[in-house]
Amino acid sequence: MGKKTLHFAAIAVSLAFLFGACTNLVQAKSTPEAHASAPIALQDLPKEGQQTYQLIRQGGPFRYDKDGTVFGNRERLLPAAKRGFYREYTVKTPGERSRGARRIVCGGEEPQVPKQCFYTQDHYASFREIVMTP
Repeated sequence: MGKKTLHFAAIAVSLAFLFGACTNLVQAKSTPEAHASAPIALQDLPKEGQQTYQLIRQGGPFRYDKDGTVFGNRERLLPAAKRGFYREYTVKTPGERSRGARRIVCGGEEPQVPKQCFYTQDHYASFREIVMTP
C-alpha cells in the first residue's frame, strides 16, 4: 500500500469511529428513558407546591399567564399522552423574581380534576408523581 492509500484508510477509519459515536449520542438523545423518581406525597411538597395544587383544584386564580397552558412533554419523561392532556403550573420559589424552576404538571381531560399530577423542582429535568396519602 502506498502512503496515500494508508492515509485515506486512516481517515476513513477515524470518520467511521466519529460517526458511530455521534450516532450513539443522537440515538440516546432521541429515545430518552422514562425517569422514574420516587413519588412524593402532597403533604411533602413545599408549602408553595401545596398552594399551587389547591389552586389547580379550584381553577385559579393563577399568578402567571403561562399557568394552565398546555405542557408538550417534549422531554418525554411523563407517560405518553395526546397533545393537550398535560398542563403546567408554576410553583413559586421564595426569593425568585421570575417563575423559577419549580412546576406542577397535571394530566387529564378536566384541568380542575386531574387524573395525575407531577412535581418538578428542576424545570422538567425530572418529575415525581404527586400521591395522596391518608
